[in-house]
Amino acid sequence: VQLQASGGGLVQAGGSLSLSCAASGGTFSNYGMGWFRQAPGKEREFVAGTSKSGSRTYYTDSVKGRFTISRDNAKNTVSLEMNMLKPEDTAVYLCAASTSGVVSASTTVYTYWGQGTQVTVSS
Repeated sequence: VQLQASGGGLVQAGGSLSLSCAASGGTFSNYGMGWFRQAPGKEREFVAGTSKSGSRTYYTDSVKGRFTISRDNAKNTVSLEMNMLKPEDTAVYLCAASTSGVVSASTTVYTYWGQGTQVTVSS
């Protein structure tokens, strides 16, 4: 399974960005999917996750009400819509696939990882 994340960039505080992750080489609809982020010198942090069907979504508290995760199983993609961005959202954002279908804030649940896309929010 290969995951390719895209959509990062530089935005001013209060702005918006949309990230996308395209999966190939597996049965996407069987995977729980997650978005994580990692800032320099910090541990990788769970941002959002979605169940196999997309009917359930999960968010870390700091992004609730600002970020929305969604997936399109017909297109093998998972997206992260980010609004009201803050400088503390600056990080490399990575998508990850859980072949067990479980969605968790723990990185150990995820089998495959994308390469990441940089999001920089200026103040």
